[in-house]
Amino acid sequence: MTTEVPLTTTTTKGLHPGLTRRQISMMGLGGAIGAGLFVGSGQAIGIAGPAVIVSYLVAGTIVVLVMAMLAEMVAANPSSGAFSSYAQKAMGRSVGSAVGWLYWIQLVVVIAAEATGAAGIVAHRFPGLPEWAWVLLFVLALTVVNLLGVRNYGRFEFWFAAIKVAAIIAFLVVGVLAIVGLIPGTPATGIGNLTDHGGFAPTGIAGIAGALLIVVFAFGGTEVVAIAAAESDDPSRNISRIVRQVMVRILVFYVGSIFVIVAVLPWNSKDVLAGPFSAVLDTLKVPGVGLVMDLIVIIALLSAMNANIYGASRMAFSLGERGLAPLALTRTSVAGVPRVAVLSSVAFGFVTVILNWIWPEQVLPALLNVVGSTLLIMWTATALAQFILRRRADAAGIVLPMRMWGFPGLSIVTLVLLGAVIVLTMFDAGARTQLLLTIALTVVLLVVARLTRGLSRPGVLKDSADDGFRS
Repeated sequence: MTTEVPLTTTTTKGLHPGLTRRQISMMGLGGAIGAGLFVGSGQAIGIAGPAVIVSYLVAGTIVVLVMAMLAEMVAANPSSGAFSSYAQKAMGRSVGSAVGWLYWIQLVVVIAAEATGAAGIVAHRFPGLPEWAWVLLFVLALTVVNLLGVRNYGRFEFWFAAIKVAAIIAFLVVGVLAIVGLIPGTPATGIGNLTDHGGFAPTGIAGIAGALLIVVFAFGGTEVVAIAAAESDDPSRNISRIVRQVMVRILVFYVGSIFVIVAVLPWNSKDVLAGPFSAVLDTLKVPGVGLVMDLIVIIALLSAMNANIYGASRMAFSLGERGLAPLALTRTSVAGVPRVAVLSSVAFGFVTVILNWIWPEQVLPALLNVVGSTLLIMWTATALAQFILRRRADAAGIVLPMRMWGFPGLSIVTLVLLGAVIVLTMFDAGARTQLLLTIALTVVLLVVARLTRGLSRPGVLKDSADDGFRS
């Protein structure tokens, strides 16, 4: 197999290193802690009961392993194309192109969905402006943030994510106090709810598996740290610590929050399904809980939207740099911002403004259905790339700056777990449709990449893909 790589050995030519390790860590948290936790967790609890904790632990294990594999590749070869670049090195130009474009398409749709979701909540609270006007405001504001330079973006996203993290920590503290009975006027809830309503796993293994499909997608967004690492001052040294910090914190926040919810309230409560965090705080008679939770969800959506604009623009930049997208996407400003890539990535968000004006009720469900199961495809491609490149590097005697532990055993386990999730998805009617559509889109992208193989630009070198992690 062959691949196309730029003649330059630096894949972030034109981008300016400006992100600190602390900012990238917060970006990873900001990308993962979104509406999937604050809202979507209620649906998962309704399927599995208290045993949803197991679903989160399994999904968290998969994420930790995939991120460890990604960190190994980033440390050896930082790239704004991240998993797309590594898939290209391991499996050829067509696969790298398909993975990169699939990721970009997913983020473009997610950006529009997050703007629409946030606008719907704000329009409900403040009905003075129509929903489409709020979508326009959010897309404009975050486009400007991403055009101001990576340093300003990093500061903005740091504080966005910090608010969410503070909210989660406060929720965990209040929840633990409620469980042990240290909240005045509220009797201790204990942990009886974990087993009192049909047992710990009232819907059995099927419920745990069904919830796993929801939970896996809630962890999406962590991969932005691999993209952002290329714009830090020392990617190879920073990435291992960043990934370790992000993974530990996400597991604590996710599993801890879910434990508090199913311990404080019966899992089959209608309030839990509607909004688990609000339901817990309502039970504890926390004043103004509805407004507070709405504000937190809005911030969560806008933070994830901001991180996704960044991730989509850098992926578009990398695709252009590798000859897999128009050259215009590689143009950067004096501040090192790929402006054309940013504007291209938010263009659909502006189209969504018109869609929200015409069909305000139908836009968000339609966008969510389009996203599909892209995360499973990207994680699988990442795991395969690491397995291939690590074996190639070991055979060539290349000393890697960071090595994933337990190779090849844990890499194989990761692939098996991802395969198991894909099999489970095929037994769920709605998830199966999304997965099949995503696979069909991936095949189309592979075919297009194959057909355009001979149209590479001058200055892009066709080279062998068997050079380990470096090319």
